[in-house]
Amino acid sequence: MSIQTTVSTPADPRHCAPPSAVRLSAVTKDFGDVHAVRGIDLDISPGEVVAVLGPNGAGKTTTIDMVLGLTQPTSGHVEVHGMGPREAVSHGLVAAVMQTGGLLKDLSVRETLQYTASLFARTTTVDEVLAVAGITEIADRKVAKCSGGEQQRLRFAMALLPDPALLLLDEPTTGMDVEGRRAFWAAIRRDAQRGRTVIFATHYLEEADQYADRIVLVSRGRVVADGTGAEVKALASGRVVRASLPEPDPARLRGLPGVDAVELRGDQVLVHTTDSDAVARYLLCETGAHDLEITSQGLEDAFLNLTGAQDQTEGAQR
Repeated sequence: MSIQTTVSTPADPRHCAPPSAVRLSAVTKDFGDVHAVRGIDLDISPGEVVAVLGPNGAGKTTTIDMVLGLTQPTSGHVEVHGMGPREAVSHGLVAAVMQTGGLLKDLSVRETLQYTASLFARTTTVDEVLAVAGITEIADRKVAKCSGGEQQRLRFAMALLPDPALLLLDEPTTGMDVEGRRAFWAAIRRDAQRGRTVIFATHYLEEADQYADRIVLVSRGRVVADGTGAEVKALASGRVVRASLPEPDPARLRGLPGVDAVELRGDQVLVHTTDSDAVARYLLCETGAHDLEITSQGLEDAFLNLTGAQDQTEGAQR
């Protein structure tokens, strides 16, 4: 009698996919009769820079709170680097930069960072995070004397101290000037290239379009769009025809095929339409229009169209 033995060979870890940085599966969150999150599925890979956009009350903050372990989902499952959010936070894998709070006004910038560093077993050096956040020159300034933008950079430096794998940012550049915002995002991109995952919520749509690898658009507790900036913008149907036209006829323009809206800005007319050829033909052949330009709709248009469409759908379901 022969005995056959089957030996299982463990998988080569080099070929095993790393766990997602963040994974949400069918997540909901209710506050009494209020359904803040209504079933979100989201999978974010390590090293991605993801913008979460949505109108007020869309569920963005609630979702971020669940990723931070500050609140538990009513149903569904949240994972951060293969573990529960609170466990990930306790391992120093997660840090957050919020808009307000968390600063002692009587301490200097350096003292604030030194105090924060003392709370962790292992941290990046204070001088290093000062440099990354671009606040080395104000290290000895009292927090009370710092501008809003400088305080926001300090919060960023504090979040970098434990060298987190996941960084969550809520309106990160509020109060920063143009130069400060540019330097901030340059630092974020460098971090992402080294594998840090960044999730940020912002009202600056141009920041999301310019700096995010991926945009997640949330409306009424659901994801209504998820993709690159170009992919999300492509979901907003139509184009904008802009031309110089001294004496436009708005009523005639609104009557053209596919026209959704007409804007007058001095001698400029902007026509939002799904049939840009018809509008361009009318302007060039039947009016004295010149300097005509046709552009695709931007992220703001997609934002308004997609969240508006979702609102209408919800209204129809009630």
